[in-house]
Amino acid sequence: MSTDTERLQQIWDATLRDQPKLGTRVIARYAEPHRRYHGLEHLAAVQDRISEFATADHDVFLVRLAGFYHDAIYDVPTRELTNEDASARLSIRELSRAGLEQEDLNEIARLVRLTATHVPGSRDANGELLCDADLAVLGGSPEAYARYVAQVREEYAHVPRLDFARGRFQILRELAGRDLFNTPRGRQLNGRARFNLVAECRELVAELRAAGVSPDELGPVPGSSA
Repeated sequence: MSTDTERLQQIWDATLRDQPKLGTRVIARYAEPHRRYHGLEHLAAVQDRISEFATADHDVFLVRLAGFYHDAIYDVPTRELTNEDASARLSIRELSRAGLEQEDLNEIARLVRLTATHVPGSRDANGELLCDADLAVLGGSPEAYARYVAQVREEYAHVPRLDFARGRFQILRELAGRDLFNTPRGRQLNGRARFNLVAECRELVAELRAAGVSPDELGPVPGSSA
């Protein structure tokens, strides 16, 4: 058993004391072989950030459980169901059997689905906490960010390089255009996250232009007037 697995089991057991076997099954999902970034290390980091960013305004019990389920299903999405939808449905199905109230089940599922966009409402304290924890890697050191980028690329190794670069550039350009973090502690990561995102956007643009993609097709580049 890995260190991350042991620690995650301890966090689960402290959260839902009478359901250790359920926790073991949920955690095991993150050890699936096709995962490179969205695995045990990421889940442990999310739980650590929940602890770090939480205040009295947050329902940590619900956010923790949503954190455990937010990437419980991680496969290539279909038109009918996204990973977040599938994970939310799984959380309702499994946690209802564990005896959670319907109101809590609905909130956990809502939070899981929110990680598809990472855009919580202005008064959504629980949503802010989970989204900040999930995106905290974007505000890491350049070395940690580069490792994250490499892991994500491995997960999408089946996608042609230029298609991946086009899609990722569009996603990162949107993220770089707004403050991503909303909790008091999380907001400290906004500057570093923007730096990392803009730097990667420029690398992607250079790669795409070298492959013959026109600047007009790419649109505006974050942090640049070009």
